[in-house]
Amino acid sequence: MSVLSRLLHRDVPARGLEILPMRRRDFTAIQVIEHQVYPQPWSINVFLNEIELAKQGQRYYTVGYRSGELMGYAGMMLVLEEAHITNIATDPKRRRSGIARHLLADLAWEARGKGCTGLTLEVRISNVAAQGLYHLFGFEPAGVRPRYYENSEDAIVMWCHNIDSPEYAARLRLLCPDVAEIRGES
Repeated sequence: MSVLSRLLHRDVPARGLEILPMRRRDFTAIQVIEHQVYPQPWSINVFLNEIELAKQGQRYYTVGYRSGELMGYAGMMLVLEEAHITNIATDPKRRRSGIARHLLADLAWEARGKGCTGLTLEVRISNVAAQGLYHLFGFEPAGVRPRYYENSEDAIVMWCHNIDSPEYAARLRLLCPDVAEIRGES
């Protein structure tokens, strides 16, 4: 089995993941994950503001549940033809099980549906696992933001262009066929 095939088929635990719009009732579980994965977690008020902006079409936030338990969440800011991914977080006990890949696929399908042609994000220079995930989705390094994070760690700015193309849709279908099917894109 090729490396790509192994990466694509590691998601058995992600099966049964229900991807839903983020709601207020998710905030308690989100805060638990926020405090586990981020040195400076977002407050509930930040999430409330982001959800209000989502109602206006300026943001999109999603959560992943399995068996009633929050597994992870993700969000992005929509500006003209670009979508800036603001966060993707998975319960640390559930990492490397395909959850982040499913959430990222959902973000990408949503951005395409909103007419975006590009996705961008920042990632810690030390977060090699996340960079690998982003590469699977077609992201490439575009620059560095020196001392971007609270501990002065640099951020790699990554971009994925032409997400509106048929080729990119095919990539998304390959990476997460179940997300494509749920969204009517299979």
